[in-house]
Amino acid sequence: MKIVNVARDFTRFPSGRYKKNGNTSGEAFREKHLEPAIKAGEEVTVELDGTIGYGSSFLEEAFGGLVRALNTPSEVLKSKLHIVTADETLLEEVNSYIEDASRQLR
Repeated sequence: MKIVNVARDFTRFPSGRYKKNGNTSGEAFREKHLEPAIKAGEEVTVELDGTIGYGSSFLEEAFGGLVRALNTPSEVLKSKLHIVTADETLLEEVNSYIEDASRQLR
């Protein structure tokens, strides 16, 4: 299992949706840390605590974008992706982006 702590392994200041918005974007995070591991069949635990905060564009692109990039339904993705945070509302937000993106696949 791969463990990714966003603050330690990526940035304490996540921002933006796309790489054109900067190298701390949701797209950059997804492409660097999530897609390769999931494609390799690994389970990934993402630790969200420790950053200055998250914009909705970062989270939607990182997690909703993962559904779209891998063309994978939420049920399959959630068996491989584990989100860890002390902030329950953040967990709910991430899960909503995964579910919304999955519904768009159908």
